[in-house]
Amino acid sequence: MTGATSQVLTLEDFLKLPETKPASEYISGEIIQKPMPKGKHSRLQLRLCNSINDAAESQKIAYAFPELRCSFGVRSIVPDVAVFYWRRIPFDADGEPPNDFLLCPDWTIEILSPEQSCNRVIGNILYCLQHGCQLGWLIDPQDRSILVFRPGQQPELFQGSDRLPILQDINLDISADLVFSWLKMEIQK
Repeated sequence: MTGATSQVLTLEDFLKLPETKPASEYISGEIIQKPMPKGKHSRLQLRLCNSINDAAESQKIAYAFPELRCSFGVRSIVPDVAVFYWRRIPFDADGEPPNDFLLCPDWTIEILSPEQSCNRVIGNILYCLQHGCQLGWLIDPQDRSILVFRPGQQPELFQGSDRLPILQDINLDISADLVFSWLKMEIQK
């Protein structure tokens, strides 16, 4: 009786592969392609990035990157929004951000798509927290709630007018209601 030998792909090998659209992530030796972002997801992602960057970029406090590959530890993930404190962005000699971010974000935000595994997404948030991330959000547009993760604490569920925790030093007052109000767009008459 002979067994088939399968070769395990390493993180280094994965990072040499061409990028996919939508992005693929490397988790526990497995390549998992994220679902294609749809309307609500894209709208929330853009508004979150813009709001965070409006509050933090000009003062060089932090920056929110959409769909940025972050490779650290034994994973390569692509959070919907990856926020880095300015001092942790590994700028190159020209003062530009690098193509490869080999560190975890300070704040990871995921917007749950109907076809995504909630536990897999939570697994990525928890992995980030284990590697130095300070804050994680899981936004569920379907039930209008945001599950917030912080190191060493139980997750907290935020809904309605609950004020959401954000990274320290970012002057941004935001509630679950405000986040989901961004889904409403005026109808042109």
